[in-house]
Amino acid sequence: MLVGKYILSLDQGTTSSRAVLFDAFGGVVAMGQKEFKQIYPQPGYVEHDAVEILQTTLYAMRQAVAQAGITAQDIAAISITNQRETTVAWDAVTGIPICNAIVWQCRRTAPECERLKAAGMEQYIRDTTGLIIDPYFAGTKMKWILENVPAAKELAGKDRLRFGTIDTWLVYSLTDGASYVTDVSNASRTMLFDIHKLRWDDTMLKEFGIPRAALPRVVESGELVGMCLDSVLGAEIPIAGMAGDQHAALFGQCCFEKGMAKNTYGTGCFVLMNTGGTPVHSENGLLTTIAWKIGGKVTYALEGSAFNAGSAIQWLRDELELIKTPQEADLLAETVEDAGGVSFVPAFTGLGAPYWDMYARGALLGVTRGTKRAHLCRAVLESIALESYDLVKTMEKESKTPITELRVDGGASRSRFLMQHQSDILKTKVCRPQCLETTALGSAMLGGLTVGVWDSLEELSTIWKLNTVFEPGGEEARLQEEIGRWHEAVNRSKGWAKG
Repeated sequence: MLVGKYILSLDQGTTSSRAVLFDAFGGVVAMGQKEFKQIYPQPGYVEHDAVEILQTTLYAMRQAVAQAGITAQDIAAISITNQRETTVAWDAVTGIPICNAIVWQCRRTAPECERLKAAGMEQYIRDTTGLIIDPYFAGTKMKWILENVPAAKELAGKDRLRFGTIDTWLVYSLTDGASYVTDVSNASRTMLFDIHKLRWDDTMLKEFGIPRAALPRVVESGELVGMCLDSVLGAEIPIAGMAGDQHAALFGQCCFEKGMAKNTYGTGCFVLMNTGGTPVHSENGLLTTIAWKIGGKVTYALEGSAFNAGSAIQWLRDELELIKTPQEADLLAETVEDAGGVSFVPAFTGLGAPYWDMYARGALLGVTRGTKRAHLCRAVLESIALESYDLVKTMEKESKTPITELRVDGGASRSRFLMQHQSDILKTKVCRPQCLETTALGSAMLGGLTVGVWDSLEELSTIWKLNTVFEPGGEEARLQEEIGRWHEAVNRSKGWAKG
């Protein structure tokens, strides 16, 4: 099956679309990237233009290939990893979206979540899908579209309505509708998928009024799913390897053994631990999810999600205009001994694990006339480490396994200050690899396994190379005071949007 020697990984994220070209040694050969518009129609609502997502993805693909000076024949496969839960609805005949995509951060379906809780659905949803009831997930977004976008109900009646997460939308578009699929990791984020029987759940479909025909076929994470049109890059290319971004990052960090864990510092923070072939159910707000399925074998994971991390640094840059680059926040944070008594809770779109408060909002506490720009930058960076602290400690409790090494990736993991602070408060070794593009690398690995670039997980393990180890230190009393102040600040942020 193998034709080319490169894998083109499409990493479609929350704020930009990227394409990363990898060689057979897991090295980054070239990269294309283009940001797209964030749409906020009203407080708590977050949308994307799905057509713009496709256009920026195509731009990034062509940019990467041109930068590398190769042709489509040199590419063995295209793989896809994506922002999860973001939901697109389109017409199967025209292929055109009927509304903006509803983003994973969007809180508009909070009333529907309240209805589900009142109907006593929490335990069923937890047992069947591994998820808790929250607007985060795709199922309530689909129901909202059916009830609020007139074209949705009309198309559903004609069997023309198609729902999909971003992986599904991209594959559908790149194959001109020939492939309508999603992989098990993305399916497990919809609140519609039975993670034990590996199929769409009839009870949940009925609960939300979603026709089965409007949902894609579910495939393995490592599977040939279609051929990219020759009009995209000049020749047909196999599309193989699909996984949600956090699952792909776990794979890209080579966390193939039970108990291994990673944290991705992207728009949000996402800690995942490989739990092997058996799902571990949480009693403390973590999610049970499918990590991946390859070769007929399912691997599960425990996940802790914090919705805002890198987005808080972007907030400093774009909305407050306190910094010009993320690196400036790092430099400013190191000019002060502490945050000057300031605590920040980045709950712009509610709190994820272990709190799951969809009405929480961001909080900035302890501000005085002596508060400087550097104190705010430090407080924001500390908040990212502190919300990750909550996730890791909850995960250790649930799994009854201490995390002695945390593998890290994502844009904010470049921050030396943040990574050292993370190690200090966790009292755990933090390991940053040479390749921080682990999300894109993970999907490339899944695609490469499928088409024969690599033969086994053992071979893939040799690709992961350590760059920096952060060893724990810091003054214990001060760190404990910071953790206590953080938890007090979190409590004050809860329920704010309820009034």
